[in-house]
Amino acid sequence: MTALVLSAGGMFGAWQVGVWKALSGRFQPDLVVGASAGALNGWAIAGGASAEDLKESWLDPATSKILLLRRPEALFQVARSLYNRFRPHLPIGVPLVEFPRLRARLARNEEIRWEHLAASCSIPLWFPPVRIGDKRYVDGGLRAALPLWAAEEMGATRAIAVSAFELPMAALLRFVVVPPTTSDRLSVIRIKPSEPLGPLHHAMLWSPTRLRRWMDLGEYDGNMAVSRL
Repeated sequence: MTALVLSAGGMFGAWQVGVWKALSGRFQPDLVVGASAGALNGWAIAGGASAEDLKESWLDPATSKILLLRRPEALFQVARSLYNRFRPHLPIGVPLVEFPRLRARLARNEEIRWEHLAASCSIPLWFPPVRIGDKRYVDGGLRAALPLWAAEEMGATRAIAVSAFELPMAALLRFVVVPPTTSDRLSVIRIKPSEPLGPLHHAMLWSPTRLRRWMDLGEYDGNMAVSRL
């Protein structure tokens, strides 16, 4: 069983759109897992979204308000819109982190609501935790920017890992919050940017010009990876 695993990355998640454009005509996953920005992309992809659908969502000015305004209402609006627009026809997993205990939690399939999508993108110190039931949750990428553990937990034996977040910050977080691990039974093919996407603060700023450039690079990187799938 092969999983498409989409990393966290803020606005760098637009790069994943280009990768999916390259892969979608040649590869279909058995399940999809995504953290943070990857959760939004993953929900849409599991619901049959084309690369053009994803591109439209990322270039929508409403997306700019998520990080710019630092108000949870903007994030909630985007999460609701995406949740209502797509209904997954593939198994889908959305990692969350319970706050303040920092325990990893995996929401799956029918249990996922728009609140789970919002919580998986709720960056600590930027947005408040999202309450779901009697617990609060934050960004699913906090415990693992690339949630391979969640794919294996859902039964994957092979993962196509689309990792937009290849910055030193991701490595530094491992010394603060130990990520869940995977076993040797999970075979992983990694796709990552062939050139730097930019400084970390660019991941927090919506820029149509940069988004298009990242999408073009993602398509190039996806095409280069096709022979390894």
